[in-house]
Amino acid sequence: MLSPDEAVRQAQRLIDDGYPFHAHEVFEAVWKSTPEQDRGLWQGLAQLAVGLTHVQRGNSTGAMTLLRRSADRIESYSEVTPYGLDVAGLASYARALAVEIERDGAAVAASGRLRPRLCS
Repeated sequence: MLSPDEAVRQAQRLIDDGYPFHAHEVFEAVWKSTPEQDRGLWQGLAQLAVGLTHVQRGNSTGAMTLLRRSADRIESYSEVTPYGLDVAGLASYARALAVEIERDGAAVAASGRLRPRLCS
């Protein structure tokens, strides 16, 4: 089992390498084993990663839905900024990407915008 800090580092590497679904699995493992008060954060991070996966696979509707859910979950932790995460930045990124996908479709996958920085 990874610590939350190790999970963030590993997930960032996976996202950077273009494997957001694998990052989702890292986040999900922490989410299922973390104290109740932090579960929403990890669930939101997992949803962000799956949203990126949907973009890669051309599923614009699924991507927009999960990115928006992710932003809502993550944003509620913005006053705490746990584990060095850029919570406000990630929520903003997820919302902006959902708008971009709504406007331009899944073509955004080729834009290089699918590698968010988890920490500031």
